[in-house]
Amino acid sequence: MKCTIKRGVSHARRSHPFLRWSRDVFLVVGILLLGYCGYVLLDTKIYQAYQTRRFEQQMKEMRPVPSGDGSLHKMAFHPATAGALGQIEIARIGVSAMIMEGINNRTLRRAVGHIPGTPLPGQQGNIGIAGHRDTFFRALRNVRTDDEITLTTVDDTYHYRVESARVVEPSDTQVLDDSGGDMLTLVTCYPFYFVGPAPKRFIVTAQRIP
Repeated sequence: MKCTIKRGVSHARRSHPFLRWSRDVFLVVGILLLGYCGYVLLDTKIYQAYQTRRFEQQMKEMRPVPSGDGSLHKMAFHPATAGALGQIEIARIGVSAMIMEGINNRTLRRAVGHIPGTPLPGQQGNIGIAGHRDTFFRALRNVRTDDEITLTTVDDTYHYRVESARVVEPSDTQVLDDSGGDMLTLVTCYPFYFVGPAPKRFIVTAQRIP
């Protein structure tokens, strides 16, 4: 019995350094993860503020110029050099974000992204905009039919009314097809609280209104 107790104590003593080491490792990892999350949130906030200021300045600088027929129009807008394409807002559910070109990870971490191959904001056709479900588009879980979506560009402000919200497979890219009308399609991952890469896509379809 004494030998058994001594062996148990000895084993416990040997295990203490490992437990302390494991605790320290998990603590460091936790601190690093929290620090990274804080950095991402701060970077996103600063980026949105910068792009908002830049966009507002662009709108002030845009001046009507004469066209060939004698009428006035604004200068052409090119996303590659002008930064943000515009701003999206769904007032009832609190969505407000700058729209940038592209849907790569860096873009969607800091803004919502215009889906390449679809018309630019303000153009005719089916405009596609994507956003992360855990940041800018999280509030889409509360969207309702008839909610109004506002797209503001340097050229004008456009209004859309939500017609439907549905869940589809990632392969169902036909939701971005041009149906002949002036549409807006918002895309995010689903379920909203899924841990890891979500298996579905949440689609909001809206029709342009005068």
